[in-house]
Amino acid sequence: MPLPSDLFASLAAHDSVVYFCYRPSDKQVLYVSAAYERELGGHIDKVNEELPNWLAVLHPDDRPYLAECMGFAATGHLVEDMNLRLVNPDGTLRWLCMSAIGYVPDGSAAADGLLISGHVRDTTRSRNVLEVARRYQSKKNSMLEILSHDLASPLVLAQQMADYIAEKVESLHDARLNAMISEMRTACQEGVTLIRDFVDQEFLDSSNVDVHLERLDLVERLGILLENYQHREHAAGHHFYFETSHPSIYADVDENKFMQVMNNLLGNALKFTPDGGYLSVTIIQEPAHVLITVADTGIGIPAELQPGLFERFTRARRPGLRGEKTTGLGMSIIKTIVELHHGNIWLESAEDQGTTFFIELPGSKA
Repeated sequence: MPLPSDLFASLAAHDSVVYFCYRPSDKQVLYVSAAYERELGGHIDKVNEELPNWLAVLHPDDRPYLAECMGFAATGHLVEDMNLRLVNPDGTLRWLCMSAIGYVPDGSAAADGLLISGHVRDTTRSRNVLEVARRYQSKKNSMLEILSHDLASPLVLAQQMADYIAEKVESLHDARLNAMISEMRTACQEGVTLIRDFVDQEFLDSSNVDVHLERLDLVERLGILLENYQHREHAAGHHFYFETSHPSIYADVDENKFMQVMNNLLGNALKFTPDGGYLSVTIIQEPAHVLITVADTGIGIPAELQPGLFERFTRARRPGLRGEKTTGLGMSIIKTIVELHHGNIWLESAEDQGTTFFIELPGSKA
């Protein structure tokens, strides 16, 4: 009967995963597989000499994260899929994904005998492919929002003009003219409804996908989102503010899905905030959670409508201040996505004073 090492020798010789065994007591790598040279460009016989170089190019924000994860692994717990960034000389990133677990061999002292074994794989290429797909989806969502606004706005204006004309010609008692105006109003409303339903359905379909949680710097990502909103034509009359408790705040999220949540909340804030109003996004790092708030100085939500706001087809649905249509699906989807992230969402609102949404997410796991 062949030994296990013989059975897997061929796989180990061609595997792209780097396996290692590390002894924390003297900071020595006791074993590293051949993929270390093939995949990471190192030298097996010089791995301990090269280890400080790897740590030196580790992204500064990931150093405490790695230390925390390795400390947790040292207690005998399996730590899976640590996503770590290496900073290349040109400033680009190289991504590694590592899993590790600690154990003490039989007959060894707990401190000196502790070993940490695990594996590392270079995920840069797959992440780049995923990033392209995410950018496409994000661009698609943004374009849908912009197109829906740009297409719906003329129809809303035409509907308002039809209402005005209907009032002015009412005294003429012209049945044919009144029928034509009524048909114009109906066509405009149906057009707006069709556009909004299409956007809502795209959002709904996109939310019905399993979330893929990855460590994300919320400060960087939401800062970019808010900056993009400030440059949108229909948001030019509003004031935006962005505040954070730390320069970088991490959480484990599905970037595409979570950004849909933030897009929807900011879009709603714009709908119900008059020109000259204020919108703010705040991110606060708490001991075990990250708290995100989206606040506006808009018209607020009546108290009697707040309890059912997150229900599907809620009676709280209302058109925006500029006639924007809603099906009431948005807040239900937002709640679903937040809960898929093991988070909570709630709100505080008062009529004519504005609305604040609170999202509490678990901090990035060690």
